[in-house]
Amino acid sequence: MAPIRVMLVDDQALLRTGFRMVLSAQPDMEVVAEASDGVEAIEALRSTATDVVLMDVRMPRLDGVEATRRICAAENPPKVLILTTFDLDEYAFTGLRAGASGFMLKDVPPSELLTAIRSVHSGDAVVAPSTTRRLLDRFAPMLPDASAAPRHAGLDRLTGREREVMVLVAQGLSNGEIAAHLVLSEATVKTHVGRILTKLGLRDRVQVVVLAYETGLVRAGSGGTGGAR
Repeated sequence: MAPIRVMLVDDQALLRTGFRMVLSAQPDMEVVAEASDGVEAIEALRSTATDVVLMDVRMPRLDGVEATRRICAAENPPKVLILTTFDLDEYAFTGLRAGASGFMLKDVPPSELLTAIRSVHSGDAVVAPSTTRRLLDRFAPMLPDASAAPRHAGLDRLTGREREVMVLVAQGLSNGEIAAHLVLSEATVKTHVGRILTKLGLRDRVQVVVLAYETGLVRAGSGGTGGAR
C-alpha cells in the first residue's frame, strides 16, 4: 500500500522536526510537505497531494482554525488533525466545527500520534468521545442557545433507535459501550452510526457530537438529553 502522505503545519521549526523524525521512521508514512502557517499550508496543498494535515492552531498570518475551514471547504480535502494544548482547547473546539477530523495534544506520545494519523486516514475520527464531550462541556457557553438555534431538518429523519444511539455517542460512549447499554451487537451500533452520518450529512462522529450539543439533543454539563426519546 502507498504510504500515508502527511503535511506538517506549525510555526515552530523544532516541533516540525520532531514530528518529521517520528513519522519518517514509519514504513507506512511519508512527510510530503511542511508549512509555517496557514497561508503556506493552503499554497502547498495546491501542488502537493496530501492525505493528512497535522495543523497547529496559533500561527502568524493565518491561524490553524481558519486554514482548516478553507482546506475542508475544498473538493476532496485531506483530513485535518488539530494540534493543541490544554490551554488552547477553545481553538480545538472551533477547529472541529471548521471541519477537522479531531484534535490532539502536542505532547501526545508518539505511538498515539501514529495511531491517530492511521485512524484518520482510514476515515475514523480520532477524538475519544469522552474527551470530545469534556471539551464541549467546558466550552458550552460558546454554543448557541438550543432554543434559538435553527433545527437540523435531518433529525426528523432519524428513527427512534438512531436518535438514541446519537445521544449516547454525544454523551461519550464508544460503539462497544453503546452496544452494551442498548443490548445490541457492536456491528449493529456501527450500522446505526453510519445511517446517522448519512441522514444528517455529517462526516464523522465528531460532527455528530457537535450537532447534538448545538441542537440541544444533549445538554452540556449533564448526562441527560434534550428530547432524546
